[in-house]
Amino acid sequence: MENDHVAIENIDRGVSRKVMAFDDQLMMAKVFFESGSIGEIHQHIHSQISHIESGLFEVQIGEMKKVLKAGDAFYIPPNSLHGVVCLEKGVLIDVFSPMREDFVI
Repeated sequence: MENDHVAIENIDRGVSRKVMAFDDQLMMAKVFFESGSIGEIHQHIHSQISHIESGLFEVQIGEMKKVLKAGDAFYIPPNSLHGVVCLEKGVLIDVFSPMREDFVI
């Protein structure tokens, strides 16, 4: 899908998302964060891999916390508590399996 034709959805204060492509088994989304914004701690049944396209993020998966930068990536197993704090404005590329039905309802 052409990036220019994908709508941006506001999720929370300072956080917005574009669902880029998906089928029943796989989904890719871009998530835009303003500096200081928070991806609240949550969990879901999906496997997730996130690539940091830009910015600086404190990433928490379970009890582990790490500061990661552009070019880094992380894996989140199904049903694991996780979240991020954006330390410098940035973009995450999130990939989910299976797709997140809640993102397209």
